[in-house]
Amino acid sequence: MPTTKTAKTSRSSKPKTTSTPTTVSDFTILPLTLPSVVLPEIYANASHYLYIKPHAPSHPTASADRSLFIANVPIDASESNIRALFAEQLGGSRVESVEFDSAVPAVAGVKRWRDINKGGDSQGEGRGKKRKRDEDIVAEGVVEDKESRLPQIWPGELRASGGTAVVIFVDERSAKGALREVQRVVKDGRSARWIEGEGLGLQRYEKHHALKYPPKEALQSSINAYLTQFNRAEIARNRLRSKQRSVPDEDGFITVVRGGRTGPARLEEAEKKKAELEERKKKNGVKDDFYRFQTREKRKEAEGELRRKFEVDKRRVEEMKMRRGKTKPQA
Repeated sequence: MPTTKTAKTSRSSKPKTTSTPTTVSDFTILPLTLPSVVLPEIYANASHYLYIKPHAPSHPTASADRSLFIANVPIDASESNIRALFAEQLGGSRVESVEFDSAVPAVAGVKRWRDINKGGDSQGEGRGKKRKRDEDIVAEGVVEDKESRLPQIWPGELRASGGTAVVIFVDERSAKGALREVQRVVKDGRSARWIEGEGLGLQRYEKHHALKYPPKEALQSSINAYLTQFNRAEIARNRLRSKQRSVPDEDGFITVVRGGRTGPARLEEAEKKKAELEERKKKNGVKDDFYRFQTREKRKEAEGELRRKFEVDKRRVEEMKMRRGKTKPQA
């Protein structure tokens, strides 16, 4: 009995070996070997894991069939090293673009950034050369672009811990081929080598300190471009206010806006506009003789009026005949 108990104790104390899972839910887990510059030497053998699956958004998009969803991207992930990862180590698939969900420092959500190289300049002249209306300019406000925004004070963007990205490929075949290659690498027990990004560690903060004090010429150029767009929006806003002071709405009322009193000339113009609006409403309104029964009723009313007038005239003639030859004594 003691011998048997000893044997059971030895078997239970044997350490269990655990292996890293290759899949979690719909994700395929791809191990990455990080470069030594990212981590200290004591963590040289540390691994990073990407979670990859076909992109399936809740609202289908045109590029969903040719894109992959990646979770837990490295903090220095950028479009360039994501492209290099798939092109050099995962089947040579060609990536069209990469969309990240987060950035450090975060971009302000209230501002819209427009890329001049992707069609259309900061004045909105690139879309079919169609001039914007004043309403569009006022509603849009000042759209900061590369010329009007303030100089950046960080050398590049970092990703939040556990951030995600959507990798869009040139076609559906490339996306499926990339996913198959990821699954093949995981099945063979291999890992991919991560290409380090730029702007990490002490170098990032040295560049940040240098960028915090941009040259005066760069600041002045940014301010001038911003004020040019601001003045353009103000001129459009004043034109819109002037139009609202002189043009009545559908009910004939004139919008009361700030910007000075309305002179006699503007009142006359407003009255003229109101008369034109009423005349236009009369022309465009539903006419009384639109339907056939309305025409018949109007004709019957006209015939009845003629008969009534004929009877009145007939009575007058009879009265005149009765008075003929009779003299009326004068008082």
